[in-house]
Amino acid sequence: MLILSHRGVQTHAPENTLAAFEAAIALGVDGIETDIRVSQDGIPILFHDRITPDGREVASRTHAELSERVGYSIPTLEEALQLPLQPKQLLWNLEVKTPDALALIIEILHRYRTSRRILVTSFWHPLVLEISRRVEVDCGLLIAHRPLDFQSRPDWIPNHPSINTLVYYYGAADAELVAQSQACGLRTFVYGAETRHDHEQMAQWQVDGVISNRPEYLLK
Repeated sequence: MLILSHRGVQTHAPENTLAAFEAAIALGVDGIETDIRVSQDGIPILFHDRITPDGREVASRTHAELSERVGYSIPTLEEALQLPLQPKQLLWNLEVKTPDALALIIEILHRYRTSRRILVTSFWHPLVLEISRRVEVDCGLLIAHRPLDFQSRPDWIPNHPSINTLVYYYGAADAELVAQSQACGLRTFVYGAETRHDHEQMAQWQVDGVISNRPEYLLK
């Protein structure tokens, strides 16, 4: 079971910052989940929310303006992928938050797909399919609801070999759903667990990966 730090360790640094990622690496996680948006000046940045604290859309401000508004340096995608001292086996789970990032992220993926371990995910499932067609990289679908039971790969999962992962919300998942997904040859990741019991339950479900704000609950 892979243990991924959700936006990095946020105890001593803001989420989705290089310091938060470095803390996660030091903690010994298997991977880091982060969020990709595009600033007004066309830079793929790591920022979760669509709106800044002052009520403006992230896409309407330059990278420098955004960093000034939030009070810390917002990292670019390439800055994160270039972090020194990261283990070669570290998995970067890159969640694409907006279709505007498609061309830019494809360009970056082509440069890093062989030197970094990458999983691209999104709630925008057509976007995931397009990325899978254009770059040889693992891809996955984010799912916030519990789908109907299935015994074979369902039609709502694009039929492409690179789309090999489903990422479920903890509140919508259970052991049966995990088993169904894995029986179809799909890796199953889960996000949104909060308590130690939640994390222990996911281990009992034998999920393939956990995306967590509290990875220390599962780390030895």
